[in-house]
Amino acid sequence: MSPCKYTPTAKLLYFSLFLSLSIPAQAAKVKIVLTGSSTVAPLAAEIGKRFESKHPGIRVDVQSGGSSRGVSDAEQGLADVGMVSRALKDDETKKLLPFTIAKDGVCIILHRTNPVTKLEDKQVVDIYTGKITNWKEVGGKDAPITVVNKAEGRSTLELFLHYFKLEAKAVKASVIIGDNQQGIKTISGNPNSIGYVSIGSAEYDAGAGTPIKLLPVGGVNASIANVKNGKFPLSRPLNLVTKTKPEGIVKDFLDFAVSKEVNDIIKEQYFVPVTE
Repeated sequence: MSPCKYTPTAKLLYFSLFLSLSIPAQAAKVKIVLTGSSTVAPLAAEIGKRFESKHPGIRVDVQSGGSSRGVSDAEQGLADVGMVSRALKDDETKKLLPFTIAKDGVCIILHRTNPVTKLEDKQVVDIYTGKITNWKEVGGKDAPITVVNKAEGRSTLELFLHYFKLEAKAVKASVIIGDNQQGIKTISGNPNSIGYVSIGSAEYDAGAGTPIKLLPVGGVNASIANVKNGKFPLSRPLNLVTKTKPEGIVKDFLDFAVSKEVNDIIKEQYFVPVTE
């Protein structure tokens, strides 16, 4: 019998088959999904990058959308980890496990050119409920006040309402914003506006030249230093949450996120580390 002959095409097919059997397929990357707070998201993303560099083959996927999404996605198993920029509520503590990675504060911001340098708590309440509508009523220029409020589901809104003892339906907002950067952009673009955002974001942007200023709350200057020493009244924990006790690579990530190894990242983001 004459030896079997192969066409060039057949040889290529056999060679490809040989390679596929001889060389193991590259393992797909393991993905850890985090969703939730827009305040926590940039911090979690930077922590994720460092974690990835130490764990080849792991991908940390960070998606924002608000603390309510973080809670809901973690509860429903749509995310491995939820991001929540506030303390958990009583009913949430029965369903979720929190891991505090940093502390932050929420501050009132105005345009830098606004002559108003402070507002009493009652004045803030009256502005947000529509009882005060012109800056001249609180020592400013004769100009209508543009009230900027956070969207439902944002923990910044919840903390603001809780501190000032307001109900969401009582707020008379001119503009509704989502994340901190949108709030800062809105205030910096409107000299007659008022809003509230994360101290970390506001302090950084004001220092970088963005035309905003931070107002004191309860007579205490809005600063990272006063969040750290516990004096600033409008402060909050920044949490990562899981539905069950974390295991495997998710546990490794959370252990890393609450360790001293990320303190430099936390400080660069203008938050306060909880582990020194």
